[in-house]
Parts: sequence; C-alpha cells; structure tokens
Amino acid sequence: MRSLTRRQFLARTAALAAALSLDPDDLGRLLVTAPTATSGTTDIPSTLLQTILYGPTVQGSYRRLVAGPGEPYLPRLDVLGRDPDPSRTSRRRSLLYLGHLSDLHVIDAQSPGRIEPMIVQDHSAWGSAFHPHDPLSPHTVAAMVGAFHDARSSPLTGAPMGAAVVTGDSADMHSHLELRWYIDLMDGLTIDPATAGPVFQGVQAWPEATWAYRPEDPTGGAFGDYGFPALPDMLERAIAGEIRSTGLPAPWYAVYGNHDTLLLGTFELSPSLHALAVGGQKSYTLEATASTFLRGWAASGSAVQQGWDALNLAWGRSGFRAVSANPERRIYETREFMAEHFTTQPEPGPIGHGFTRRNLQTGETWWRAELSPHVRALGLDTCNAVAGPDGALPDVQFRWLRTELERAQREQKLVLILSHHNSLTMENTAQRPGETEILRHGPEVVDLILQFPVAIAWLNGHTHLNQILAHRSGDRGFWEITTASCIDFPQQQQVVEIVDNRDGTLSLFTTVLDHASPVSPGAPGRTGDLAARARELSANDWAETPIMRRGSPLDRNTELLLPSPFDLEIITDASLQAQRMTERARILAHEQRSAS
Repeated sequence: MRSLTRRQFLARTAALAAALSLDPDDLGRLLVTAPTATSGTTDIPSTLLQTILYGPTVQGSYRRLVAGPGEPYLPRLDVLGRDPDPSRTSRRRSLLYLGHLSDLHVIDAQSPGRIEPMIVQDHSAWGSAFHPHDPLSPHTVAAMVGAFHDARSSPLTGAPMGAAVVTGDSADMHSHLELRWYIDLMDGLTIDPATAGPVFQGVQAWPEATWAYRPEDPTGGAFGDYGFPALPDMLERAIAGEIRSTGLPAPWYAVYGNHDTLLLGTFELSPSLHALAVGGQKSYTLEATASTFLRGWAASGSAVQQGWDALNLAWGRSGFRAVSANPERRIYETREFMAEHFTTQPEPGPIGHGFTRRNLQTGETWWRAELSPHVRALGLDTCNAVAGPDGALPDVQFRWLRTELERAQREQKLVLILSHHNSLTMENTAQRPGETEILRHGPEVVDLILQFPVAIAWLNGHTHLNQILAHRSGDRGFWEITTASCIDFPQQQQVVEIVDNRDGTLSLFTTVLDHASPVSPGAPGRTGDLAARARELSANDWAETPIMRRGSPLDRNTELLLPSPFDLEIITDASLQAQRMTERARILAHEQRSAS
C-alpha cells in the first residue's frame, strides 16, 4: 500500500518538531533511520531475556531471589480456534504498542491515616493494611516507570510506545499526597518521601509495634521469627532524598480502582479517618486502631459520635504516638481523583488522562479516548462506592458501553476496554437503601462485549496476578488481560502490542516487565536497590502464596490470536507511517526530558 510522499514526510516532520520543541534536523534523522516494522530490539529489558525466581533460604524461612531464564512468547489459539499461518511472521505490522500498569498502590507509610495494626486481628484478611516494604512503595513505582522507559520500543517489532494505561488502585489509602505522588511519578517529576521530616515516623520505627516488621531490629515478632533480615538503615534510606522518575514515554490514561474509591478499597470513608489523616496522632495497637476506625464507620451517621471522636484525637488516646502533621495527607473526595489528573505535565499528556471537563461537570467517571487513529479505548468505572472490594457495572455505564461498541463497529475502530476489576471479580451487589439502579456483573459484561468483534481485548487488574482469559462465542471472541501489581510479588506490569498478521488474523503480544532494579539489592539508598529490596520482602509474604501471582506461562509472555474484526487493509501504510512519526517524535521528546 502507498506510503507517505517525500513532501508529506517533510511537512509532518516540521510540524512535529515545532509542536514538541524538537530540533527538526535531529527529528528528521531519527525518523529516516527508524527500524522497520518487523525488526525487534532483542536487548530491551523484559522477561523475554530474564526472569526473577525464588532462590535459597538464607535465614529461617526467608528466601532471596535469583535470576532465571527468559520466557519466549507462547501462542494461544483459544479464540482463533485453528492453527495460524506460520508465514505470518514475515508479513506482520504493528498497529499499536502500549504499556499496561495497574495496582501501583503508592503508599505514604508515615501517614496517620493508615490502619496497619489491623493485621494483628487477622494477617490474611487485613494483609493489604500493612506490608513490610510499604516505605519503599514510591521507589518501586519509580523503578517500574523506569522499566517502561527502557521498553519504550517494542522488543518484537521495534515500534515506539504509543500509549500507556493505568487500570486503577493508584493511591493506596485515599490520600491526596499519594494521589499526587502517583501522577507526578507517571509524569516524570520528583517526589519527596520525607513527609514528616528527616526522621521516619511510623510503626516500623517503633519498638512497641512488635507485630510489624521493624527493620532496625525485627526480633520479638512474627517477622523476625520468620527470618526477615535486620536492615538498620532501610527506613532512613527510604526517606533520605527525593525520588526521581523518568516518566512514562507515551500519553497515559487512567481509570478508577477500588482503593481510589473507598478506604482500603473496601470501606466508606469515615469522619474519624479524615481527622486522623491530617492530624498528629498515629495508632500502633489493634485496640486503638479498631476503636477509632471501626467505631467511626459504625457511627458515621451520628454527629455526636463524630464530634467525640475528633475530640479524642485532639486530646490523645492510649495506643497512639505523636507524629508530625501534614495537611497534604488529607483524604480526597471521589471526584477529586478525576480533577487531580488535570494538574499534570503537558507531555506526555494528555491533560486529564482520559477524563474530560465533561466528566468533572457531570460526575460521570467513564470515558472514551483515541489511543491512535485506529485504536479506541473505553475507560470504565467498575468500583462500588458503597462497600466491598469487588466491582460491578452500573446499568448507565452498561448502556453507554453498548452504544460506544455499536459506534466503534460502524466506524471500524479496534477497541480496548479498560477497567479495574476483571470479569471474575464483578459480583458486588452493595447498594444504599432506596437505590434501584441495576448492577451488571461479569458474565453480563462478557456477553455484551462478545457481540462486537471490534472489541479485541479487555485490560484490567485488581487481583494482583498475571492472568489471561479467552472469551469466545461461535467464530468470534476477545482476550481479557489482567496484569499484576507493584505492591505484591512479583511486582510486575506488562506491555501489549496489537499486530496485524495481514492474513485475516490479529495477534496481541503480551510481554511482562520486572521493574528496573537489580535482582538482588546492592548499594543501599538508590531507588533501584530500594525497589529490589521491596520485591524481595514482598516475595516472603507468608500470609499468602506469592509465587501464584506470577500466573502460568500462558498468562505472561504470549501471542494471543483472534480473527480480524474487519478488513484491516483499510488501515493504510501511509496512515501507520504518520502514526509512527508522531510516536517517535514523542519518544525523542521524552528522552530529552528524562536526560535533563
């Protein structure tokens, strides 16, 4: 098919250079020497080259991690239903290469608004309230952003990253400070983890909190008994300096997660939590935490009880210690999650990251965006704002989704559906008294999507594990791709590439990324080494089975085949060439920003 003419190429180069403040000669040389559509870059760091596996036990039950062999792409034919043409590898062309992030769980571990001691009641049930590596969460997210920077070109085709999506649970405990950290890390800014001054103020530094992992001296508690190591300077290093992020290399888009909607992703926000989050008292015992938070939830309708809780916090109470207050820790309201995405850098953009001014005006939390001229994203809000960690789709969104899929089918646009919850965790029925709107659950959403062949994939998170499900009806179907998290082992995310095989089939290539850090922690204090320490600590979470979160090989590096939903020859080589020019120009601008 016809490519861009020389005049079109030069005009587009000049326009891109002007729009992104690039040197036209530098950009021109880059675009002329760009890799061909089928030439991958084999040295891009990913689990194609190396995996990270359990190593030997070194103390008690505590295990180190070691490097393992890379994993090749495994073809999956569940949707296609037949053997593919082996010659497709010589014809394929990339339609879009994108990053998929989810469940970042950026944590301010010193916040009085956290409820860490609840693990004393039941470690498995309350495991998300406390992790031994909580103070290292911002370092982990920065290192994960670094991995997307390193993988800014496809390891399969060499195509530049054209977009990235974040499918929820970005701020861990509904803190405005955590929300800002997440956005700033995605944008390539620096953040300051010393939210209470130069000395760490939190349960991991307090000898009274024997239930916690206290890295200076873990003896006398369950973490020490398990074999967690003494790391006397971990907390000091965690807050010793600003954390710098490379930023994502492409425009990024976001949807709500349950942690962005409810406290700990489960409970309605209480007045006592609002007071605690910005106050100067932090709990370190189960009794103090339970009496404050649980009574606050139970009495949330009582103005008298709310006032009494606030007075108790002001006077001090047994089981609390004084900490430095920080007003930036305030609990944000649900609509503020959208609003904060408008306080962002113009590059990589876009302003709002999927959310629009109409979303702010109406309160609607779902959106449509064009990731490329040929691929459309539909961002859903599957979170239940009443109670419970799992989700559902309100009927108003269900009907909107149907309308948008009908439109995309007419316009012959490939569709990626984005949400936090996957089809297996959309069964929440919680509603407030008097509410009558129908809540649609996983099977209904799957059945709807199956009616529209242009919907080729549903990207989500929530479960903190790598999982890929095939959904098929007759001769059509789509792939549901769930990525892991940045808080629980294996602390992995992924890139996804949509490839036209030019034989009537499409392939979705999923590639799992480890964050940009060494396999084993090295020199203390550097972001990468602190992130490596976080991964090792998370791998030793005895309350669960961390290894299962890796998924099977069929959930990691895969080629997911399906029939083309329409004649993809309508996507001309010229339009793809123009798209690639824009994407490469953005990458060059990103490289210059990250190097400055």
